[in-house]
Amino acid sequence: MKYLIVIIFLFATISAFAQDHNDRPIVQFSGIVHNADSANVIVPYVTITNASSRNAVSLTNYKGYFSFVAHEQDTLRFTCVGYGQVTMVIPANVPNKSYTVQVLLKPQIINLPTFHVFPWATTDEFKKDFLAIKLADDDLEIARKNISRTSLTALSNVLPRDAQEIQSANAQGMHTSILNSHSLTPNPLLNPLAWGSLVKQITDGDNKSSN
Repeated sequence: MKYLIVIIFLFATISAFAQDHNDRPIVQFSGIVHNADSANVIVPYVTITNASSRNAVSLTNYKGYFSFVAHEQDTLRFTCVGYGQVTMVIPANVPNKSYTVQVLLKPQIINLPTFHVFPWATTDEFKKDFLAIKLADDDLEIARKNISRTSLTALSNVLPRDAQEIQSANAQGMHTSILNSHSLTPNPLLNPLAWGSLVKQITDGDNKSSN
């Protein structure tokens, strides 16, 4: 019997609330949401929750504008990430069944606690990885390696000559040509030293072949 009385009381309360909500006049609720610190800055995509109508949710557009149907004396909550919550109640006896407001949201700064992330499960693992770490060379050591004789020789074998080297070679050839323009060009076949060097090379080659 007690449970039956409780159930009847709950149904009566819900019916009275629904009847009271339906009896209130309907209002076209419209407005624009702005930043409270600067009235010229709009706040887009603000969530509007009607706490008096089963938490029905509406959303402002990218210009901060909203317009929907509500009832007089409805409680509305305006929430947006980065801003404080604003609660507003539609007044009773609204003329012309239309209620327009300008909602100002205050920017809110939330300081989160510092959180450190470590990739090591224990201190011993950290010590082991720290001792085994191989430090990279600093800028000075890298520069020394790049200008070492071995590095320069290896680069000269694979890199083509640049424009400056080609220009220097051409200039040297033109200079030699100008110096020899008024003199006879020596013929290597008439040079006994050249013949002696050629014979020596042939002899050395024959000796290597026989060995």
